[in-house]
Amino acid sequence: MPKVKTNAASKKRFALTGTGKIKRKHAYHSHILTKKSKKRKRNLDHTALVDGANARQIKELLNLR
Repeated sequence: MPKVKTNAASKKRFALTGTGKIKRKHAYHSHILTKKSKKRKRNLDHTALVDGANARQIKELLNLR
């Protein structure tokens, strides 16, 4: 039986923390930044954790289960 491939798009977008949670970046921080306030851009710059409702699906894409 062949190996299961990891989804390449997912491995570029998500990373694991030391405790096994999944980190993600915020959306809306790549272009059309002139109309967004400094505060909004600053808050989008931080990483966030994936919600538990989506964690299982992303773990399957990354072959972590």
